Formats: sequence, structure tokens, C-alpha cells
Amino acid sequence: MKLVEMKVLDFINEVDSSSPAPGGGSVSALASSLGLALSNMVGKLTVTKKKYKALDEDIQNKFNSIMSEFANIKLELIELIDKDTEAFNLIMDAFKLPKETDEEKAFRKTKIEEGTLVAIEVPMQVATLSIVALRQLDYVLAYGNKNTLSDLAVAALMIYAGLEGALLNVKINIPGISDQEVVEKYTTKTNEYLEEALEIKDSILFKVHNRL
Repeated sequence: MKLVEMKVLDFINEVDSSSPAPGGGSVSALASSLGLALSNMVGKLTVTKKKYKALDEDIQNKFNSIMSEFANIKLELIELIDKDTEAFNLIMDAFKLPKETDEEKAFRKTKIEEGTLVAIEVPMQVATLSIVALRQLDYVLAYGNKNTLSDLAVAALMIYAGLEGALLNVKINIPGISDQEVVEKYTTKTNEYLEEALEIKDSILFKVHNRL
């Protein structure tokens, strides 16, 4: 059974087991998807209000476009919940390969690195989708239903948690890559995302706390 098809309690208990997967990567993807779901809820509780309908048409169009994009991002993140665990299993399967001869050792090493690259790319996708969403939350905050301020703040926290959690999974796998250009690319991108995401998250939380 896919992780996303489990009941909430079953998923929690699956994480709370001696198995290393699902672990932080899948939980990070889930966190971000929940943040997007909350953001979409804010949108749905906004667009029916008179204040919203009285806004300039261009503002409404941009707001609706963001909500549509959030819905798509949420779906992509949901898929990545299982893909992260699948990526981890690729590495584990590679470690189980025989290593008696030089040929076997070389093949095993190649497969381990191939699996590691997948295990980096999946959480990087989670982080990329998350930063795209975070960048647009301030617009939602500006025009969203004021009664949902706390929900939007929680959305920002969840998306940020998913992003940083995903990047931690990238960082822990980077030492398994031999290509230094690839290492540099992911290291640079990780640092850039973390710095930007933290600034956005803190800004949104500051604004929300001041309005409550």
C-alpha cells in the first residue's frame, strides 16, 4: 500500500517503527503538502467574501491564479511522499548487492551512487515546490480572509518545515556523490533556498503576529 493511501493513524505508526523508511524525507513532503492544503483552504474561504469580490479584477485574477498553482503543487508534493521512500529503498537495495569481485564492487558502487542521486533529487523537488509556494504566500496574506490569519501562518510554518526538512535530506546524501560539480550545484542551491525561505517565513509570521 502506498503511504498516501494509509489512514492518518496508520501513517503515523508506520513512521513510528524500527524501519528507517518512511522517514524525514517523506514526512517533509507531507508537511509541505499540508501547508499547501491550508493555503488552499484560506483561498476558498476568501473568494466567496464580499470584500474579496470588491477588489480590483487584476488582484482577483492573480489571487485565483496563485490558488490554482497551489492546488497543482499540493498534488506534486503528495506524489513525492512515496517517491522519497522509494528513493531511499533504491540505496538500500544497492547496498545489498554482492561485492566479492572487483566487477561486483564497481557495479555496486555505481548503483549506490545512482540511488543517492535519486535520493537527493526527490527532496530537492520538495524544496523547490515549497519555495515556489512560500514566495507567493505574502500575496495571499495581503488579500486573504482576515479570519484565517492563523491558518495561513501555520501553512507558512508547515511549508517551511517541509522545505528545510527536505534540504536536510539533500545534505545528508551529498557526501555520497563523487562528481564535485554536482556536489557544488546542490550545496549552493541548498544554501540559497534555506536563506530565502527563512526570511519569507519569518516575515509572514511577524506580520501575522502583529495583526492578531
